[in-house]
Amino acid sequence: MSEQPAAAHSLLTESVRRRLEPLMLVAHKVRVGAMKGDRRSIKRGNSIEFADYRNYVPGDDLRQLDWNIYARLERPFIKLLEDEEDLTAHLILDASASMDFPPEGEADQKKLLYAKRIFAGLAYLSLTSNDRLILTAVNDGGSATYGPVRGRGRGIAMLRFIQDLDVAGITDLNIMLGDYARRARRPGLALIISDMFSPTGFVDGLNALLGRGHEVAFLHVLAPEEITPPLVGDLRLIDVETGQAQEVTVDATMRGIYQRRLSAWRDEIRDECLRRGAYYFPLVTDAPWERVILSDMRRAGLVK
Repeated sequence: MSEQPAAAHSLLTESVRRRLEPLMLVAHKVRVGAMKGDRRSIKRGNSIEFADYRNYVPGDDLRQLDWNIYARLERPFIKLLEDEEDLTAHLILDASASMDFPPEGEADQKKLLYAKRIFAGLAYLSLTSNDRLILTAVNDGGSATYGPVRGRGRGIAMLRFIQDLDVAGITDLNIMLGDYARRARRPGLALIISDMFSPTGFVDGLNALLGRGHEVAFLHVLAPEEITPPLVGDLRLIDVETGQAQEVTVDATMRGIYQRRLSAWRDEIRDECLRRGAYYFPLVTDAPWERVILSDMRRAGLVK
């Protein structure tokens, strides 16, 4: 990433990129279409077995340039070497209106910005490892997709795509993930970043992805105000996705009931994921976003 546009600075600072640089995404259970011995990593180049050529793009490691080909054709080509496995990384972002919360307060604690930074960090790992990367943002208005692409030379375009994403409507995870599973040609590591506010739940969508051979993880993003609501008194609450209003009275007892139900809801999501062999990461936006990748996902073995 030789250029440093505003998108790069706002989503991935230079210090964070340096910490992410040595890492890579890891899949343990991908079944169909990702066979051992097929993953090509121009960054590491541990193997001496030739795999293929591709055009040089700015930012590629010059040590992987085939100078013999360059001398003959006067065009730069990168030599790809066999490494561990050819991983397809499916990164899916919930782009529903509820992700644009809280409407006021700390900008860095907005769920959308927090989710975009994780989205960009994971995409950066994938590109620097030369994985096959597909980015998708979903809501009931459809989906926006970037990819499939490979190589760190795609980093600037990746960041611009994420920076430009906006939110609207509802994301029904069962419908959206089921549709994604049917359309995705190749299984891989599917990482879904969402607040999980899905009208019909998520289990059917998860089962659809698993049934197609994907390894799945949910990164469940909530704001501090959703964990401990600061509201008290007689209130009229409006659903930002549907516009429906609800009159409520919030006191200490009601807040206690809310927090117990929220905890039970997160536990239920975790249990459903664990029961099916999927990963679950409950996140709150007042914690450093990079910790998700550098600590939580490393402990789970999805990043190394």
